[in-house]
Amino acid sequence: MSTVRLRGVTLYYDYQTQASPRGTIVLLNGVMASASSWKLYAEYFYKRGYNILMHDFRGQLLSDKPEGPYSFETHAMDTFALLKTLKIDKAHLIGTSYGGEVAMKMAAMDASVIASISVINSVSELDDSLIDKVKRWKTLAASYDAETFMRGMSKDIYSDDFLKANQSMIDKRIEAMQALDSSYFDGQITLYDTFLEDVTMTDELKNINVPTLVVSGENDTLKPPKFSRLITSAIEDAVHVMLPGSGHVSIFEKPSELKLILVGFLES
Repeated sequence: MSTVRLRGVTLYYDYQTQASPRGTIVLLNGVMASASSWKLYAEYFYKRGYNILMHDFRGQLLSDKPEGPYSFETHAMDTFALLKTLKIDKAHLIGTSYGGEVAMKMAAMDASVIASISVINSVSELDDSLIDKVKRWKTLAASYDAETFMRGMSKDIYSDDFLKANQSMIDKRIEAMQALDSSYFDGQITLYDTFLEDVTMTDELKNINVPTLVVSGENDTLKPPKFSRLITSAIEDAVHVMLPGSGHVSIFEKPSELKLILVGFLES
């Protein structure tokens, strides 16, 4: 476990390096996730010769949770500062959901340190259904009850087939969450407010001029494929790939397929 004090907050990060890397990949978390959520992907890309950087955004599990809401520019600036501190001159960004939105904000702000972005199940604006779901998550988080929170959210983020086949995984996540203090839920509420107030960035996508992969889950009811198609059309030469049968959390539901899609994009 490593921490660094940047821009007034302490951020948790995990930086895995090797002697002669073929590049650096930065894995950017979904809102409920943490650096550990990327374990399978970190191992896979490290074995392929990449340095791997993961960190928890301010407001997430192991990083500071100052009063918010924040902004996606705040997360972007935190991440730029982390890259500078670690002397990373250029990196591929891979972000899922909230992390994909941070990746787009970073690429729109300053592409000088970005080799490419891969945006998985993300949005650049809101619709009524998404707003209603995230507002309901705030209510669930305000219960400060791990089981109420996790079971209430699961139907929004996982496909029905995945939920039926992976109830034991949900149970384990509830058990792990029960060991957390209330600051985890406070951080979640702050991040949801940030998303609702600041995710709108469609007009900024025209400023992105790095190679871009956009991945959507066919059965994602939280951030449906229409949002990925919008992002793809707004970014010049962006490539869109649909993951058949996947819900919102494609990094868990379709890891084998997603790893192949990502490595194919990065190494093409």
